[in-house]
Amino acid sequence: LNIKRTYNMKLIETIETGFDGLILTTPKVFPDDRGFFFESFHIDKYASVGISENFVQDNISKSCINTLRGLHFQVGEKAQGKLCQVIKGSVLDVVVDLRVGSPTFSKYYSVVLSEQNHYQLYIPVGFAHGFSVLSDDTIFHYKCTNVYSKVDERALLYNDSEIGIDWQNPNPIVSEKDKLAIPLSKLEKYFYYKK
Repeated sequence: LNIKRTYNMKLIETIETGFDGLILTTPKVFPDDRGFFFESFHIDKYASVGISENFVQDNISKSCINTLRGLHFQVGEKAQGKLCQVIKGSVLDVVVDLRVGSPTFSKYYSVVLSEQNHYQLYIPVGFAHGFSVLSDDTIFHYKCTNVYSKVDERALLYNDSEIGIDWQNPNPIVSEKDKLAIPLSKLEKYFYYKK
């Protein structure tokens, strides 16, 4: 992980990802002998680090260790940006840049999100997203900039050899639907990079 950090006076720290628009943040955590407190979202503070989206749907999933979900995205008017975090446990969170013309097109980025590090990953429109569960009873939470639309949902094949993702999971538990996803070479061009 490239730990180039910038500190925001509004209590949010960002870590460089190397992907345009992809933002890794960690909020300021206030621990004490009872536990801890942090703001997991604040519209003005998050806008100050480049996350100025209008989130309209929140989702929570619970998964056992070795579960692999992804790589999912929505297209057209229902395309989604996501702000992801882990409430309990840990995952390897993975995104693939699908924006034609992007310097990182077809490349992937991965980072461990956990209840210990409190990292949050903002994924803009134009990325496929998935995660590999590293601990039992993991609870994953994400905010979306658009509502779920079954007809606009697409999936990129999680084990596409052209991309070569290291999921850190030799025996993944994958849904039948995700096993039938499309490899990058056959995927329609849905997104185009705008600097």
